[in-house]
Amino acid sequence: MTDPAALGPINGVLLWTSAERYEPLAAFYRDVLRLPVRTDRPGHLAFEWPDGMRLTLGVHTLVDGPARDPHRIMLNLAAPDIVAVAATLRARGVVFTREPSPEPWGGWIATFADPDGNLVQLLQPAGS
Repeated sequence: MTDPAALGPINGVLLWTSAERYEPLAAFYRDVLRLPVRTDRPGHLAFEWPDGMRLTLGVHTLVDGPARDPHRIMLNLAAPDIVAVAATLRARGVVFTREPSPEPWGGWIATFADPDGNLVQLLQPAGS
């Protein structure tokens, strides 16, 4: 029997930003990365994948300016063909701080920042 007090897997991530930084951030995830939009309303933009995983962007009055420590949290996005995905994003203006490259464990990684300075990483698992 499952423990009713047990927590399940992560079902979402929320990135807060300030009101003046919200539109460039929303446009980046919606229009440049072209993530699957679930909800789009003023100050709130949610993306959702078929497995129910969500990424939400929102305005918060206690957040000001760009990410102060962009290495603290890194958003990983699956990329079945990382070289092709990176080429597409580069054509849309994404600047990579780490070009697609293999890892010792067999997968591939590429890294870039969003308009708030949050680090985003493309991840192609080993064997794919």
